[in-house]
Amino acid sequence: MNIRDRQILQIALPSIVSNITVPLLGLIDVAIVGHMGSAVYIGAVAVGSMIFNLVYWLFGFLRMGSSGLTAQALGRRDLTEVTRILVRSVTIAFGIALLMIIFQEPLRWLMFWLIGPTPDVAPFATTYFYIVIWGAPASLGLFCLSGWYIGMQNTRIPMFVSIMQNVVNILASLTLVYGLGMKIEGVALGTVIAQYAGLLMALGGLRIYKRLYKYLVLKGTFVKEAMGRFFHVNRDIFLRTLCLVSVNLYFTSAGARHGAIILSVNTVMLQLYLFFSYFMDGFAYAGEALGGRSYGAGNGVAFRETLRRLWSWAIGVTLVYCCLYFCFGSWIVSILTDEPQVIETSKAYIGWVWLIPMAGTGAFIWDGVFIGITATRGMLVSSFISALLFFGVYEIFKGMLGNHALWLAMIIYLAMRGVIQTGWYKTKLATKI
Repeated sequence: MNIRDRQILQIALPSIVSNITVPLLGLIDVAIVGHMGSAVYIGAVAVGSMIFNLVYWLFGFLRMGSSGLTAQALGRRDLTEVTRILVRSVTIAFGIALLMIIFQEPLRWLMFWLIGPTPDVAPFATTYFYIVIWGAPASLGLFCLSGWYIGMQNTRIPMFVSIMQNVVNILASLTLVYGLGMKIEGVALGTVIAQYAGLLMALGGLRIYKRLYKYLVLKGTFVKEAMGRFFHVNRDIFLRTLCLVSVNLYFTSAGARHGAIILSVNTVMLQLYLFFSYFMDGFAYAGEALGGRSYGAGNGVAFRETLRRLWSWAIGVTLVYCCLYFCFGSWIVSILTDEPQVIETSKAYIGWVWLIPMAGTGAFIWDGVFIGITATRGMLVSSFISALLFFGVYEIFKGMLGNHALWLAMIIYLAMRGVIQTGWYKTKLATKI
């Protein structure tokens, strides 16, 4: 194994562990409320988690923008800018979080209008929302810190933070619910406590960068040019994320129109896409960190070698997942659900799952590389065109193919993101690196 492969794995593996632990926060809450004696508690946590997952996903640019800019500054050995990026991004994150708290009522109304919780669930979901909203500064601040650590080629601290958050969430929620007799309030408060514990641990991790303290100069942190570049990069990422959110929400709503069984089948099968994404995101993070650093240093040879090795790992992981899903896809579905009708119906659609790794690999790798070199316009263009193709393909074929048209549109959407970004790189970026 050469040095580039070791560097990739040193970043990718901790990121994979972090990705796997992220959904556990929601699962822990569901597991606890699942034993409270009423289904409305489960529904309330499901709605509340969906709200914050959606909102925080939209603000994911705080992490992605921070990682690429930091990696490039590190590559240039501009340590003053490295520290400024952290201060700049965290300050903006706290400002956004403050606005979320101030305008929490309009935000809650909008999200309830989008999701439409039933009357029996809505009051408990409201209680959950009003408590968890106070965790926004911790969550958004942690986005920035995680992105900064990735840019600094350090994914171990975000991994430890993710693991510790889950431990704190379990202990806090169990204590509040079963020790103090709280209900939905205890689960929500446990989540907030875990979020701030994660933020404090991430801030504590900055101690290993004591040598950077002397480069911390606030003057120039918020100058027009620096802020303009920060918002230019993050605007493209935000709009690109809107395209992704639109596709995912439409995929869910269109599946629901085919009935409860099809909705369940699609939901279960999407979990297999998520399992694949946990691994590929790890290599995307490696692309952000290593690609951004090489690009910032102006080292085209190192950049191209990183790109070659990333694609080698990506192809290997893709082949493993294709074989895994081809051989054991139906068995995995049966583990995720024991509903006979869902399992039987899924057999007609399982072939689409075999295509997910092949279709999605390019999008993951190029997203990571483009974030690292802050070529965010290419990400936006590819996502926008691919989203239009998704909607167009589904609308054209839904009458003939039904739910198969939805999966066809999704596979084309994933594949075209990678195809367009490949073309963008070859025509607009390759000659500049």
